[in-house]
Amino acid sequence: MRFLVIGAGGIGCYYGARLQLQGHQVAYLARGEHLQALQNNGLSIHHPQLDFNQPVDALDIDQLQSRFQCQDFDLILLTLKAGATASILTQLADWLNTAETPVLSLQNGVDNEPVIEQALGRQRTLGGLAVRIGGHIIAPGKIEATGPAQIVMGSWPNQSSEQIFPAATLATFAAAFNEAGIPSQLSDDIRYELWRKLIINNGVNPLSALTRLDTQALTSHPTFGKTVYRMMQEVAKVSAADDVTLSQADVDEMFELICNFDAIKTSMLVDKEKGRPLELGGISGAVIQRAAQLKVEVPNTELVHALLLQQE
Repeated sequence: MRFLVIGAGGIGCYYGARLQLQGHQVAYLARGEHLQALQNNGLSIHHPQLDFNQPVDALDIDQLQSRFQCQDFDLILLTLKAGATASILTQLADWLNTAETPVLSLQNGVDNEPVIEQALGRQRTLGGLAVRIGGHIIAPGKIEATGPAQIVMGSWPNQSSEQIFPAATLATFAAAFNEAGIPSQLSDDIRYELWRKLIINNGVNPLSALTRLDTQALTSHPTFGKTVYRMMQEVAKVSAADDVTLSQADVDEMFELICNFDAIKTSMLVDKEKGRPLELGGISGAVIQRAAQLKVEVPNTELVHALLLQQE
């Protein structure tokens, strides 16, 4: 198959490398020093179960549009920060609208798929989660990753909706991922799964950036661990704004999952350390927005969000 990875960071490069090793054609959209390193020296990935050092087809946005047509790809993987989703879809609008290639979002938050749907239509929109993976650029062209690196994906917003991407074709993508060593499964209700992931992201991402602690240190701390749990509960309180019901069992399951996962630096903590903009809007911002819509209180999320904004 032919894949395009838009956003060649830690997550996108790891999945792209797995697919490339399986014999699939993969193109990586990147920029800056990272792009130059990929083009000149190839991609290097270190993962407990994978050491990858190979040339890759890395492109900037102009090279992508001059060398390829959208129809040249079977699937586009969107692995950018959530705040960049609307911008890249606008930049590539004319190119994307020449074909019916589906776009799979593997991003944080619950607002990316609606943006893709608005730009390309529901039938081309696939929701997805990168589960139990930590991946970061440690130097231009060099990635460090950890975790089982699973994918959960589904037609947006759920299998019972009208005008969705065909389930049979989606299953072929999942099969290709599994064969490439990317444990993947299909969901009949991907919007629910995205909200379950937001439980974890809202619980640990902002607080880790504020405290500079990894997930294990954060969840095991006698005070911060309680705050993580409360911020997770606040996600469940506001999920009804998107017609999703999250139970106490969902919160408990996600809390147990992150407590028992490898100690990792969250993406927001890495951004904080590198002086990059934080993905607040797609995570804690999404919770606060829906809390205002429903007129419910989310004090822990609001406090951590406000403190980070003040630091920014």
